[in-house]
Amino acid sequence: MSVFTPVTRPELETFLAPYGLGRLLDFQGIAAGTENSNFFVSLEQGEYVLTLVERGPVEDMPFFIELLDVLHDADMPVPYALRGNDGQGLRELCGKPALLQPRLSGKHIKAPNNQHCAQVGELLAHIHLATRERIIERRTDRGIDWMLQSGAELLAGLSTEQAALLTPALDEIAAHKAQILALPKANLHADLFRDNVMFEGTHLTGVIDFYNACSGPMLYDIAITVNDWCLDAQGGIDLPRAQALLGAYAALRPFSAAEAELWPVMLRVGCVRFWLSRLIAAREFAGMDVTIHDPREFEVRLAQRQQVALKLPFAL
Repeated sequence: MSVFTPVTRPELETFLAPYGLGRLLDFQGIAAGTENSNFFVSLEQGEYVLTLVERGPVEDMPFFIELLDVLHDADMPVPYALRGNDGQGLRELCGKPALLQPRLSGKHIKAPNNQHCAQVGELLAHIHLATRERIIERRTDRGIDWMLQSGAELLAGLSTEQAALLTPALDEIAAHKAQILALPKANLHADLFRDNVMFEGTHLTGVIDFYNACSGPMLYDIAITVNDWCLDAQGGIDLPRAQALLGAYAALRPFSAAEAELWPVMLRVGCVRFWLSRLIAAREFAGMDVTIHDPREFEVRLAQRQQVALKLPFAL
């Protein structure tokens, strides 16, 4: 179970008292997390999620709280920090920064269809539109410089075939760094995988886990999303689902010429980012009772992205 910091019932009851949400009925750890400790919490007044932040500096937490407040105020189905009777959204539990948020309804979709993907595209466009005019600055700790450095450090431990795939990808990232950083920006979710979105049937009811959110090029967020939501059985891109996602997005926020030009590159950048982070996690958490995602999934996807037939819906 991916709960890095166990919480006792008395500790949790003391933490929850300032919220005034009634008696604690039940709580349980959530096994799916890979970076933070998360718990489902049942109180007399409803269902909630408690997060103990395990990774990243405490000084980043006001960013997450402000971003989620902005998106919540824009009527998006996101969690947001509830305030205690002292008005604070960020508090402390077991020595860790802690947030209590409403639990969103719905379930994750393992096999999305075109309609699911179109709604995800709309959601992503709304996130970008809500923030691009007043970006809340936060530099990602897993950006281009991190990819170049971490990739170079990991090369020696890879097979000949893996190194032959990663080396030109790193060279491409370095060559296009300035162009990528000049693309239109907003606040990004930066981790909009299927397990971070909930649906009831084909209706999108929630998006969670903003702890990789940052400011940066909107196209990067789109590439990360397409790389997970629009896959065929071989790890390539399913064109109808990808076109549904991109078309729904572009109907709200049209793409620029620079974005259309860099689209194949950005798909590969998105694969490199998660291949490297999963390789590092597999090494750091080996033998521990922690959910570890398979790095090979993104190795395969990067290989599949060497040729990209999918075009952005860009009108000259």
